[in-house]
Amino acid sequence: MLNREHQTPFLHLLTQAEVSYQTEKSYLYWNRYFIRHFKFSSAKEITPSHIEQFLTFLANIKQVSSSTQQQALCALVFAFKHVLAINTDDLQFPYAKPPSRIPQVLDDSEAKLIIEQLTGKYKLLGILLYGAGLRLTEALSLRIKDIDTQNQSLFIYRGKGKKDRVCILPQMANELIDKQFNHVRQTHLTDLSKGLGMASLPASLIKKFGTSAKLFHWQYVFPSIHCALHPVDGYICRHHIDPTTFRKALQKAVSKTSITKRVTAHTFRHSFATNLLRRGHDIRTVLELLGHNDVKTTQIYTHVAGLHQTGVLSPMDIT
Repeated sequence: MLNREHQTPFLHLLTQAEVSYQTEKSYLYWNRYFIRHFKFSSAKEITPSHIEQFLTFLANIKQVSSSTQQQALCALVFAFKHVLAINTDDLQFPYAKPPSRIPQVLDDSEAKLIIEQLTGKYKLLGILLYGAGLRLTEALSLRIKDIDTQNQSLFIYRGKGKKDRVCILPQMANELIDKQFNHVRQTHLTDLSKGLGMASLPASLIKKFGTSAKLFHWQYVFPSIHCALHPVDGYICRHHIDPTTFRKALQKAVSKTSITKRVTAHTFRHSFATNLLRRGHDIRTVLELLGHNDVKTTQIYTHVAGLHQTGVLSPMDIT
């Protein structure tokens, strides 16, 4: 956790911008890396050309991915604009080339076989990742109020790109959801008996709702084992479980099968999209369920599903 006792102006600005905690850590990392790289002793030495040199260094020497370079660019531009008040509109540098990748996917039987090897909350997580196409961070960020078993829907609050959306809730998840809700309720009652019970909320929401954060519907569906200090506001709260705990459980589950594909939490999301398209669902519907901004992002799954082949038979299969 970041030590907020003596916040810098940069940290204040990040808090006011309401970026996620992960984005905040990333922005701090890249700006510290930038300063160490050039060994600056004063802010007066810094110019936009240093950004160009640094990004060129990342692309050509460090050979980082395009997404990593873009992450560094965003972090530096934020600092230049909001801290140094320096214009960066005319930057010129070589962009790292994005790889042309087609994601690996699981067919329906493979995905369900892996999920069957998971137990408890991890099995429920697997069902939500594959059955609703969620990102792992989206699934872990679900709160009690976000799950509607009557309408079989999930509400995703500020997913990637700060977009809200509604997703389908697999019916086979309902029983596990009931069990998980009971677990969360018992945990929450124990916290309340100790004078605790606050859910971890963004700084903007805790100011608005205050002690209402103790209400059951604000609790995470997948709460962490221990309470901790909120990284921004300093109150004791219960956050959600760490993503690494599911990743470890997933790898153990995969090792119990004969599946040789590389499987990550995001593989379930890729598989969700691909299997929907294979069943004839409209690409626009899949786009909305995934929360994509551009249909071009979703179209990659038509290649994975083999829909780009338009029924062409291999010469080996023609009699």
